[in-house]
Amino acid sequence: MALRIAASRPDPAIVTLPWATPLEEWDERYVVPLPRGLSRHTVRIVRLRDQVYAVKETQEEMAWREYRLLRDLQRIGLPAVVPQAVVTGRIGADKEPLPSALVTRHLRFSLPYRSLFTHGIRMEHLPSLVDAMVVLLVRLHLAGFYWGDVSLSNVLFRRDAGAFTAYLVDAETGELRPSLSKEMRDHELTVGAENIFAELLDLQASDEETYAEVEAHGMVEMLRERYDALWAELTDEEQFSADEMWRIEERIERLNELGFDVDELDIVTDLDGDRLVIRPKVVELGHHQRELRDLTGMTVEDNQARRLLNDIAGFTASADLGREDRALVAARWMAEFYEPVTMMIPPELRGRLEPAEFYHEVLVHRWYLSEQAGREVDIFDTARDYIERVLTAKPEEAIAAE
Repeated sequence: MALRIAASRPDPAIVTLPWATPLEEWDERYVVPLPRGLSRHTVRIVRLRDQVYAVKETQEEMAWREYRLLRDLQRIGLPAVVPQAVVTGRIGADKEPLPSALVTRHLRFSLPYRSLFTHGIRMEHLPSLVDAMVVLLVRLHLAGFYWGDVSLSNVLFRRDAGAFTAYLVDAETGELRPSLSKEMRDHELTVGAENIFAELLDLQASDEETYAEVEAHGMVEMLRERYDALWAELTDEEQFSADEMWRIEERIERLNELGFDVDELDIVTDLDGDRLVIRPKVVELGHHQRELRDLTGMTVEDNQARRLLNDIAGFTASADLGREDRALVAARWMAEFYEPVTMMIPPELRGRLEPAEFYHEVLVHRWYLSEQAGREVDIFDTARDYIERVLTAKPEEAIAAE
């Protein structure tokens, strides 16, 4: 059988990988030392010119199934790794067939959950990881995606203005349906709670003293509680009298605060028009992302977008620009603050934090410095201090393009 590579947006360099060699034998000529999550399959992270990919050996049928599912998730805008290629027909040097391979693009500035703890986060940040998992799971369920294997190991986390955003990595057990029943969602949560509980117990059993603080029972209970609360906020019906129309706007504002936009709202009145029932029919995460993108053209995570929008609002007030066009004010803020500050990152440190997260960290650092000084510290002085005292001590979280 001849080697076959089916790819979306083909990268010709993929052909140059040593497909006749088992993946576990690939060496440093191809493999880069990025942290990987736990997997039942052999997985390697490889660099090809200025691109970084994850390669996973699996059965041909499973490779194609996962490739198509990931493309479906990408098409409907859900947070998952981007599929690049399926490689089949691999033959080893001994003429024996080798497993097929799924190639996905590596998600820059992302880490598996275990690596996060070696990259500076503490146990008190664990609820933020649970929150990120909850948002991911709710978004998948709203779209009719049944994951089938919810776990921390099947997720990559990206920093998001002090919080985290979770991205699905492994979709081989998934299934996309028109909708999910409550029973399916409950089963998914039960499986997820069992898997996450086992993963947290595994952390506790490790040699790291900090992991002993993990409260496994509390975390899985939090998963269920926060899932139910978010699902209810996004989908529950709300009844009120006709003279309380302001509650429609209030419901939309609450969802906006959570980062969701209401794309479609079902409003039903009774025969006399005295009472109304509202229920969001279609909600979509990314409210702040879209607002920032419309103003500046930047694409960042939603909490980062909220943080940058707040800084733009502060700049608008301090410069008395409230009557100016918002897009023009945002362009001035980018030119005078965001771009000069992020350009201060030395080239050798640009793999430590992505620019939007760096800017957020500088804003937090300025708050601490200003509190100590008893006055507002200049943001450029803050950035220099942050780079010298904090950023240089952070580990790499991305491979910068050469």
